[in-house]
Parts: sequence; C-alpha cells; structure tokens
Amino acid sequence: ERVVKDSLFGESLVAWYYENGRRLPWRETSDPYKIWISEVILQQTRVSQGLGFYNRFVERFPDVETLAKASEDEVLRYWEGLGYYSRARNMLKAARKIVEMSEFPRDYETLLTLDGIGEYTASAVASISSNQSVAVLDGNVYRVLSRFCCDRTPIDTTEGKKRFRKLANHFLLEGQASVYNQAIMDFGALICTPRAPLCNNCPVALNCLALKDGMVAELPLKSRKQRQTSRYMTFVEVYSRNKGWLLHKRVAKDIWRGLYEPILMESNERLTFDEVANSESLSLFQVGSLSSLRCVAKRVKHVLTHRIIWADYYILESDSDYCPEDFFYTKSIDSYAVPVLLKQLRAFLK
Repeated sequence: ERVVKDSLFGESLVAWYYENGRRLPWRETSDPYKIWISEVILQQTRVSQGLGFYNRFVERFPDVETLAKASEDEVLRYWEGLGYYSRARNMLKAARKIVEMSEFPRDYETLLTLDGIGEYTASAVASISSNQSVAVLDGNVYRVLSRFCCDRTPIDTTEGKKRFRKLANHFLLEGQASVYNQAIMDFGALICTPRAPLCNNCPVALNCLALKDGMVAELPLKSRKQRQTSRYMTFVEVYSRNKGWLLHKRVAKDIWRGLYEPILMESNERLTFDEVANSESLSLFQVGSLSSLRCVAKRVKHVLTHRIIWADYYILESDSDYCPEDFFYTKSIDSYAVPVLLKQLRAFLK
C-alpha cells in the first residue's frame, strides 16, 4: 500500500485550521445540542447558506427541552427552505428521546441509538463536544484522504466505506479528535475543494500522492452516478372568497412529507390548460365559467439531488365552499410550512 505514515499530516492540518479555520457559532461551544443541530443542518447545506438557518433555529429552540416540546408543524416551519425534511422530523423524535435521558448523550455509541443520527453525526458530536477519539467521515474527509493517499477505491461501495473509515482512524490525532476533525472538514471545504483545489496553498502538498501522480481532479472515485429523473407537477391554488386558501398536508412517504400544499396533479408529462380545467380535481370548485382559472407560471424547473421537477402553477378563484377530504381552508397561508418550490411559484403572484 502507498499510504504514507505521515505523522505530520494531522499536525499540519490543525496548524492550518488555527490560522485559517472559519469562526462559526457552533465552534464557540462544547454544547452537544448546538453541535448536533449544526451538523444536521450542514449535512445537505453549505455553511454560507446554513448559518442563517442555524441562528434562527437555535434562537427559537435554544435547548433540547424546548425542541422536544415543539409541534412537528412548527419545527418544519423553522426548517423550511433547508430541504430533506426527514432530518427535521428525526431531530424532533431524537429530542423527545433525549429528554427522557438524564442528559444529552456525548458518547458515540449512545448517539447512534437516536433517530436520524448515523455514524458521521455521532462521531462529529462525540468528538467535538467531548473530544472522544472517533474520526469523522463526510464528503470533505473522503476527498482529502482519497487525494492525499491517491486511493482509487470507490467511496460509494462497502469496500470503500470500510477502507476510508480505516484511513480516517489511521490519521486521527490522539487526544485531539475535536480540533482535528474540525480541521480536516474545513480543509476539505476551503482548500481541497471538489473543483479547482488550492494545491499551491496546501500545507500537506509535498506528501500528497494524488498531486504527485496528477490524479487530483479524478479523485475521489465513485462506482456509479445516479441518474436524475423528471417529475411533472401542476399546482392549483384554490381561493374561496368566503373561506380563504385551500391546503392539505403531505403524508405519503415521498418528498416534502409533513409540509403543506394546494391541489397537486402529477403526470407523466405537462398538462395542458384544458386538461387542468377539466380535471376531476377541479370539477366541484367550478361555479359558472372557467374564466377565474389562470396559469401564473409555466415550466418552472426545480432541481433536487436525484430528480428534476417541472412545475406549472395555476390560481382558481371560486365561489364554492367545497372542501375535498383531507383538505382545509385557511386565511393565514403563511402560517404553514410549504416546499421551497411552492414559495418560488407564489412569487410569480407579486
């Protein structure tokens, strides 16, 4: 194996981190609750975007007891815009379990028993909050280690995960897990970036095997790429002059579960105006002519990780008070957490 037993790797990253690491609120504390919240937010969100969400969230839910008492609707409302809403639902479940314990767990094994906490989050919280010697392994760490060791093992395979777990622990600084883990993650985010890494500013460049072999741009390797699929959605906001806006809560195990939306028609291709106007979903709202139905936005593209959504957005003003099963009317539509896509579509009304 060409893995270097470089005793200076960890020390070099830590020295770089003390000089260049980002100063962030969750790094100014050893409170496992706040570290946990930050790690969950940053799983699918960049620091620059997640910082505002973090501040807003911990201002409303400053400790695990406050979070545990909250309703799912309120938690989702404060999570609105971060996506991957199962993270918020699992956080609420975990918070309620934690309050049944004597204190917030700080050890890796106990953290793993909580809803939504996997190996990465457990190791991050355990190491950063209490310096437990467990290495973190996220996208940044995979990238740094695969390049430094020029390791071509695909990171999305069982073999790759075992291999890089071993490497992560190999380089972990004994007694300095907290600062080392934060250092290697920040280093991957700021220097050893996915594209155009700053190799000229890298403190470990002299021993980087990928740099020697001209392989930096190719690593890390993946065995396969997930194909993006397309979904076609037609949203129809029904507004009753007597009762307000029509909404329902998404409960199916699909994207946006637990969020609210108007009437949604999903199809294999875009629906025409006539298909929307004559749909069974709208038939009982029609009073008089269809003149009140209007298309506000067409073919709005919304990209998620593994799918592209093409959305059309309609408004229907109705004199009917008909309310389909599982729907309800509200005059305070902004009180409910909705998908970001729907917020983007509603912006066309202004």
